[in-house]
Amino acid sequence: VYRPADPGEIRALLGGPLPNEGAPADEVVAALADNLDPFVTAHASGRYFGFVVGGLHPASYGAELLAAAWDQNAGLYAVAQGVAIAEEVAAGWVLELLDLPADASVGFVTGGQMATFTCLAAARQRVLREAGWDVEADGLQDAPRIHVVTKTEKHSTVPRSLRFLGLGTKSMDVGSDSQSRIDPVALDEVLSGLEGPTIVCVESGNVNTGSFDDFHAVADVADRHRERGNPTWVHVDGAVGLWARASAGRRHLSDGLERLDSWSTDAHKLLNVSYDSGIAITRHPAAHRAAMSVQASYLIQADGDVRDQMDWNPEFSRRGRGLAVYATLRSLGRTG
Repeated sequence: VYRPADPGEIRALLGGPLPNEGAPADEVVAALADNLDPFVTAHASGRYFGFVVGGLHPASYGAELLAAAWDQNAGLYAVAQGVAIAEEVAAGWVLELLDLPADASVGFVTGGQMATFTCLAAARQRVLREAGWDVEADGLQDAPRIHVVTKTEKHSTVPRSLRFLGLGTKSMDVGSDSQSRIDPVALDEVLSGLEGPTIVCVESGNVNTGSFDDFHAVADVADRHRERGNPTWVHVDGAVGLWARASAGRRHLSDGLERLDSWSTDAHKLLNVSYDSGIAITRHPAAHRAAMSVQASYLIQADGDVRDQMDWNPEFSRRGRGLAVYATLRSLGRTG
């Protein structure tokens, strides 16, 4: 599964100065396979228990081979029509499977980190827009302050996303219980003392304990905060646990989650899609698209009933990442 290695041993096999003359591609790939095989960690093995990574579904593997062979730059519908529609269908299946709003927006990104970043970028756009500020045009200088409220035992990708977005890592932390669940009473007390745009981050499946926050209680607290005139967005980090909603026996763990504003998850964990694959989902497509989209005179951009993938994720050029999600869901079906 894993063989500790001396990095010098690997460097000796791969390194040295850049060759002046090239080599046939098949020889290069064969040598790479021989040289690195002893150092490949078997993440897909049933005996691998390191970190929280998934295995690899055969349909995902096959779809990745197709994506590499076709080599589509899947940012625009105009240049990758098939991939665009496959991702559109996969997005609809994800929403159906997870019982999230059918009109929610979906972006296929690199992982939980960028899914959280994408959702929080949409959150930043919407709460500031409701406060009368256009953050896309005017940036954060002189903008109304956004209060960010998280729990003490949040995943490290949340503060990292906040840092990327210029919101800083000094969020207002709310206490967690012994299972790392946010304290809704403490959250209510914190929000009662705040005025203005507010982003709250909660969790569906804590990485250390597997716990789920009380989403109905969080939604009630957020509703009261909105009723006091405060633009409010609640994001759910569901990198691990959002998929519980696909299981009849586990769905109750996420009750109330559908009342919130955005959800991030990984396909490369419990869905066993190949790395890298994350999914950003929001209840507010206009905010999501405003935060991510780009316009340029030389692009042929979609209109009508098709979508440009670059409007829903931070990347411009991108591979056909959603193909593996499509293939895996098609192979498993709802019962799988």
